[in-house]
Amino acid sequence: MRIYTKTGDEGQTSVIGGRVRKDDARVEAYGTIDELNSFVGYAASLLQDGRFKDLREQLAVVGQELFDCGSDLAYTPAAQQPYKTHQAMTERLELWIDRLEAENPPLERFILPGGSPPAAMLHVCRTVCRRAERRVIALTDQAEVNPEVLRYLNRLSDYFFSAARSANLKLRIEDVEYVRGANVFVEGE
Repeated sequence: MRIYTKTGDEGQTSVIGGRVRKDDARVEAYGTIDELNSFVGYAASLLQDGRFKDLREQLAVVGQELFDCGSDLAYTPAAQQPYKTHQAMTERLELWIDRLEAENPPLERFILPGGSPPAAMLHVCRTVCRRAERRVIALTDQAEVNPEVLRYLNRLSDYFFSAARSANLKLRIEDVEYVRGANVFVEGE
């Protein structure tokens, strides 16, 4: 089987249900999710230590679910099949976030990306996830989109934040706080 098809040489690509320009909002949205998934794989590769078994397993699930999100976005409305991204996936992210935050130290200030290499890469995942979310929002101006993809991406960026803090905690490396800011997170608020 050949990897190259030459069908995109004129600036178009196939989506499920037709062909569109490679800079189409739909391609931008699922392409950014694909980019995010590459960073998720890189983050998982940095978490080979036994202390990170839970995070590695979670990232493996996230990788599969990001493919589901991309698949949901690759359908033109006329070709739409049942969506793959569903509420239970978002709810699972919330459970993971809650468990991670129960172990993480309380937040007092904003956190800058960094600390350890795994945490820094998880912050890259968080920011690319936010960009993917913006691309999906832009797509909603032009096409019907599975609303659960937006909810999933919104929650996923929160997960990456909590996972980055957890990685630093497990490595006994402090989060990098934004020192010019005040204590903005107050217990009970």
